[in-house]
Amino acid sequence: MTQAPTPTADTVRRLARSLLQDSGKGGGGKGGGADSAAGPDVRPATAGAGPATWWVGTRHVLRLAPDRAASVRRRRELRLRDLVRPHVPVALPSAVAHGEWAPGLFCSLDTRLAGGTGEEHTVSAVGEADLAGLLTGLREVPVRQAETLGVPRVSPRSLEALRRAAAEAAGRLAEADEFDPDRLNQLTPPAAVQLAAQPGTAVLVHHALTGGHLVVSADGRVRGVLGWDAAVVGDPAEDIAGLALAVGAPAAVRAATLAGYGARPCLRGLWLARCDSVLHLAESLTGRTTVPPPVPRARLGRAWEPIMLERVTDFGRADDAR
Repeated sequence: MTQAPTPTADTVRRLARSLLQDSGKGGGGKGGGADSAAGPDVRPATAGAGPATWWVGTRHVLRLAPDRAASVRRRRELRLRDLVRPHVPVALPSAVAHGEWAPGLFCSLDTRLAGGTGEEHTVSAVGEADLAGLLTGLREVPVRQAETLGVPRVSPRSLEALRRAAAEAAGRLAEADEFDPDRLNQLTPPAAVQLAAQPGTAVLVHHALTGGHLVVSADGRVRGVLGWDAAVVGDPAEDIAGLALAVGAPAAVRAATLAGYGARPCLRGLWLARCDSVLHLAESLTGRTTVPPPVPRARLGRAWEPIMLERVTDFGRADDAR
């Protein structure tokens, strides 16, 4: 397999200028829209020796697929965003132009959504309503159309298998004085079985609702959502779990409840997030991931914030309609 070249500011500037000219937006200037021999201002949006995302002026972002598999997902993402956009109340990026930045490697120049991230701004009560609208809209996207675009269908995860893995990881965290493993005892094996995903509930799932993918304004409104290349057709509790890690368990459950989800999917999403947070923190401490410890530690704290819904103990009476 041919290794992808390392993008530099000069190569990115030339590529951005060419894409802007192809789109009719001009080729340079700080805003990315005025003609300039030097081309637009560019800077990496992420740290690393070969960043895959670059700010282009003040109005655009250039995304470079690092390999062919990512190229397939990014091409699909452009079509998926057009399918999703009419159903959700938040903004999605629009592609200004696209092409290849290296042989077989896709790139897209997208509009830049105004606002910070969910890691920079706290989501307000009105922002939770925005998230509820997002979850509602995803449920309304026609699943068959999404699958026609190539969005894969993914089976629900086994909460019992995840619980066992998290319990083992919690033991390692206890040795590092990072987590009390007794907290996982709240999720008993029978409860894990009762919280299994119900048949016929598959919807379009964003599957990557991290704080970095939420565009949040200073007043706490959720203005946009990024990162649609990971979308699948599957368990809606996965997006509830993602929100629990990103904005906290109480806010995630409130948003899901506003979206019409009952106790069962909310509790399932909560425990998916809690088990995932324990596993991710354990991985970070053993050096098996590049995520720095402060990030998984913060996600664990958000996922384990207490919620009133935990008082629901009769899962059999939970709302199974969603």
